[in-house]
Amino acid sequence: MRIDRAGWPFLAVPLASAAVSTVLGRGSGLRWARALAWPLLALSAYMAVFFRDPDRRCDSVPPSPEDVLSPADGVVMVAGEPQPGVAPEGDWQQVSVFLSVVDVHVNRAPYGGRITESTYTPGSFLAAYRAESAHRNERSELWVRDGDRTVVFRQIVGVLARRIVTRVVPGQEVSTGDRIGLMKFGSRMDVFVPPECTVTVTKGQRVRGGETVIARWSQPS
Repeated sequence: MRIDRAGWPFLAVPLASAAVSTVLGRGSGLRWARALAWPLLALSAYMAVFFRDPDRRCDSVPPSPEDVLSPADGVVMVAGEPQPGVAPEGDWQQVSVFLSVVDVHVNRAPYGGRITESTYTPGSFLAAYRAESAHRNERSELWVRDGDRTVVFRQIVGVLARRIVTRVVPGQEVSTGDRIGLMKFGSRMDVFVPPECTVTVTKGQRVRGGETVIARWSQPS
């Protein structure tokens, strides 16, 4: 199982602490030291699962140029009409995905093209399922353009997430489904597509990053 490099410190610290507790317990006979090793091992195992980075269909089969893919695993919170005061200026449709603490947190580009804008906004740490988290929480916004097509997407932290990792910069070319970063612990992702796209998911639907088509361009490029 591949683990994102951002997760190794979170995995290594409890693992090393478990090893120290085991050695102390054996050397001194302290039962509490040996007992402490088990929850530390469990924590290390959870971190490995949380920061897992599985391959998805887009890694081996190029998506259709008409498809906009989910940028993350999770449950659709918004599909269609944008939430008030959340979308960028202009006319957009919105798809928002809520990530729980057991979902894969590696984020992927919903659409391919050139990154034209990247902005980071500090903010609060409200629960990601709350509507106001979209414009009050810490977030990173990316604009990707392919010809006359533009898609905007945001990484938004939640009540547990405290850091956004964004690994793409303006001027960089990305393909649909490329890994672009991750968010540490529970969070959400918002995707904004123009009216000429057809939103293909519904509220409450589970989606998979790099696989589920969340919107489709109505006219071939």
